[in-house]
Amino acid sequence: MYDFVIIGGGIVGLSTAMALGQRYPQAQILLLEKENHFAPHQTGNNSGVIHSGIYYKPGSLRAKLCREGCQSMVEFCQKYNIEYDVCGKVIVATEPEELPLLENLYQRGLENGLEIQKITAEQVKEVEPYVQCLAGIKVNSTGIVNYTQVAQKYAEIIAERGAKLQLSTKVETIKNTSEGAIIQTNKGEFKAKFLINCAGLYSDRITQLGGVKPQAKIIPFRGEYYELIPEKRHLVKTLIYPVPNPNFPFLGVHFTRMIDGNVHAGPNAVLSLKREGYKKTDFDFADTVDTLTYPGFWKLATKHAKDGIEEIIRSFNKAAFVQSLQRLIPEVQSEDLIPTHAGVRAQALKNDGKLVDDFLIVEGRNAMHVCNAPSPAATASLEIGKAIVEKVANV
Repeated sequence: MYDFVIIGGGIVGLSTAMALGQRYPQAQILLLEKENHFAPHQTGNNSGVIHSGIYYKPGSLRAKLCREGCQSMVEFCQKYNIEYDVCGKVIVATEPEELPLLENLYQRGLENGLEIQKITAEQVKEVEPYVQCLAGIKVNSTGIVNYTQVAQKYAEIIAERGAKLQLSTKVETIKNTSEGAIIQTNKGEFKAKFLINCAGLYSDRITQLGGVKPQAKIIPFRGEYYELIPEKRHLVKTLIYPVPNPNFPFLGVHFTRMIDGNVHAGPNAVLSLKREGYKKTDFDFADTVDTLTYPGFWKLATKHAKDGIEEIIRSFNKAAFVQSLQRLIPEVQSEDLIPTHAGVRAQALKNDGKLVDDFLIVEGRNAMHVCNAPSPAATASLEIGKAIVEKVANV
């Protein structure tokens, strides 16, 4: 019997295993991942941004762990010689009605303890010469990294400390006993004194298998990206974001310089008809029915109908996507952009149609379930792992 079994080999599951090994060096630890490599889904398909924490509600777990994680992620990369760049970013207002929203965001950043500056349109151009805007915020602590490399380093550290990492192992059932949990997989049975669920896009289903009501359902949203052709990468020096719509849960299409030198433009945010559906044509009947029969989804869709329709239009109409990008950089043309990989975000949604706006960790019987860990979970992964282990210690 293992002392701890972690389900999920993304960056949160790996960071949790690493933190457990640090806290309990003599413990028997097992991590199970259903794919044949680590960080295959949200971690391996995200934008690679080391977030500052400017967007998140002051006092929330998300704001606290992101701010702390921004620093600890940079320190981790320095320690293990992982390439990163604290390049900073600008958030810009392009319309007069966005100026009050920019001011509100600036005040939120100050409340979150960030070093940020309000800058004029002329000062924005000193950072990003091709951006057209009315005003902006400069966020110095934002950076970029390859989170797949970070996750791989986590896995190496875990293995060096003696924990067991098992790939291609899919959890099928969980049975609770007085001694812990019996986890049935396609590779046999494993027993755990304590179970930690970090299954990302399937976290709610694993929670239910563990006999706990997850409090929310995971709704998958696909984020589709374009990439600037090499000849036009000079248009973007760092990261360029619009002022987000405070009533819409996504940040809007933006420009992100990647650590490998590529520049990604996007994402939009459209409902995925498969939990791991990275293509427009991907479809899973059970996943689709699961979403479309959930009352919370229809309440959300009704509330954000206009925004949702615009996202769908951008998904199927490149010209509309380009038009959104031209609000930030007018010089960008359709021929400058080529499609690149998409990501799928696991967003927890309550039955009343409200998105879970913070990290959500639900306790079970000898178990801990991470039921909502969207962005900035990669940035905050080291701190999330520590927080989970702290909760485990206090159970």
